[in-house]
Amino acid sequence: MDTSLKFVDLFSGAGGLSEGLSNAGFHSLFASEIIPVYAQTYQKNHADTEVCINDIRSVDADKVRKSLGLERGELDLIAGGPPCQGFSINAPVRSTSDRRNHLFKEFLRFVDAFAPRAVLIENVPGLVSFEHGATLHAILDSLGNLGYGAGVQILGAAYYGVPQMRWRTIVLGVRGRVLPPEAYPVPICHAPIKPNFTSTFDGKTLIKSPSPEADANFTTVKDAIGDLPPLKSGERGERCKPYPVAPQCDYQKRMRRGSAGVYNHEAPLLSKINLERLKYIKPGGNWTDIPHDMLPKGMQKARRSDHTKRYGRVTPDGLASTIMTKCDPHWGAFFHYEQDRSFTVREAARIQSFPDHFIFTGTQAEQYAQVGNAVPPLLAESVGLSLRSVLEG
Repeated sequence: MDTSLKFVDLFSGAGGLSEGLSNAGFHSLFASEIIPVYAQTYQKNHADTEVCINDIRSVDADKVRKSLGLERGELDLIAGGPPCQGFSINAPVRSTSDRRNHLFKEFLRFVDAFAPRAVLIENVPGLVSFEHGATLHAILDSLGNLGYGAGVQILGAAYYGVPQMRWRTIVLGVRGRVLPPEAYPVPICHAPIKPNFTSTFDGKTLIKSPSPEADANFTTVKDAIGDLPPLKSGERGERCKPYPVAPQCDYQKRMRRGSAGVYNHEAPLLSKINLERLKYIKPGGNWTDIPHDMLPKGMQKARRSDHTKRYGRVTPDGLASTIMTKCDPHWGAFFHYEQDRSFTVREAARIQSFPDHFIFTGTQAEQYAQVGNAVPPLLAESVGLSLRSVLEG
């Protein structure tokens, strides 16, 4: 008998949220994603989920519920990352061409049609301060009107074993009762991260910090990627590469579980000038290590206190900066700590906590975008486990 909890993933992307929730004992019945290549990656990694590639505004939520054989109230969870920027009652009137315009209402439409036992919404930390908090108030009020006791916290991914400086706003709601505090996961390790955004809402701090008893050891960049095959700039190699060494830590063991080898591990080709610049950058260094006459013209005028992560080389024993939709050195610290190249898609995926058996489809640029836009699976799993204990308790 299948004892897993059932959920639906809206605005699913490539499936980071679903990957983590699956590991926490949830089973994805249905996913909706508008970008075909993202949906293709999702389907490849969640073969028995019904994946809908469509604009959510044209998807009939009641039809989906009936096709899944569910009555209202039977689904355990609706999860997703709907764009919330257009939802505030104070938000300026946006043109109908703005694709984000009130997309959160579509998420609520599904919540209304399914009446799930719980709701999970993830978004950027900036949601808290957007429109001076009016958007977040509107979201919590809307969930309240549908019968959900809801709350919000900002979670630091590094506190849950993810080897990067990434924060996510997580809104949780449970049907018919007040959201218990234990719905949010307790941080499992200390990490050198500090919020650089508004983290209070209605006079309360939204960040849960680790207790003194939490593990002192965060996952480092070397823990994350130190066992992957070495590559030169521009080197592609076999589509599936063998692991060159045995796993050197628990994180690497976990990432390798169920994997036949290393996919999506091909080094982007750096320009000649970037390879020259890289010779001057030590681990932990950045653009300020590069001789002035070798800097891009626009950066020759920059103050040395600006753009601190640009052209950065990560330190092996530290955290990576937030993985973005491009691992472009002009954007941040995306140079490998000892190899003269930038991160591969697989390295970015490891830093996001995607397991090696999770394969990304599309062009290399599309794969980077899928990884950068995803929720780290380990963070999603932590939230899923705490939410599951509430639902089962």
